Amino acid sequence: MLIPNTGTLTMEGFVKERQQMVDRQIRARGVDDVRVLDAMVSVPRHLFVAPDDKERAYQDCPLPIGLGQTISQPYVVAYMCEALGLTKTSKVLDVGTGSGYSAAVLSELAGTVIGVERKPDLVDLAKNNLARAGYGAIEVHCADGSIGYLKEAPYDAIMVGAGAPATPDQLQQQLAIGGHLVIPIGPSRHHQMLWRITRISEDEFDTKNLGDVSFVPLIGEDGWEAGFD
Repeated sequence: MLIPNTGTLTMEGFVKERQQMVDRQIRARGVDDVRVLDAMVSVPRHLFVAPDDKERAYQDCPLPIGLGQTISQPYVVAYMCEALGLTKTSKVLDVGTGSGYSAAVLSELAGTVIGVERKPDLVDLAKNNLARAGYGAIEVHCADGSIGYLKEAPYDAIMVGAGAPATPDQLQQQLAIGGHLVIPIGPSRHHQMLWRITRISEDEFDTKNLGDVSFVPLIGEDGWEAGFD
């Protein structure tokens, strides 16, 4: 059962935990972009997890959010955000918004964030969590994220929080020239390599392997078939 976050703990009560998370889990592993570190300190992750997991919100692990989905490990979110090279004017597509946490972090770094989530219950959860945490201006749409969100394209950056079997062509085509797509790709539904794909020109892309990761599968037209997630 997916339960909206309705806890009454204040953000201030978790400031110390957030700072320790950044110092011990993120900066210590090599993420050194000051803007990313500041964003990770700013966003109250405990408002994006299930009520029973509040005390675990700043631990070094992903956590379940219901419907077979998870909120990503803090380090992985920070690492992906750093790889996107965002500026204050960047327009970003967040694929697989889940509970809304990654979208909130992205909004601290970019000018516009569009979220896409295929499960209606998770769309509602993300919207509620984002509004409660002060990020109500972020749009979250119910759609097949594997094919992006053409209505708002092009994007300066696209971050995908689920693993695809191959590079989704429609996501690449929705990148602006010079834009970055960071996405887990691999033949397994739960173990992938993280790739940064940069659009060099209309028909040329550069790729960089960022290392091993483990994400839930990206379900959709340009992802995995539904029924096993």
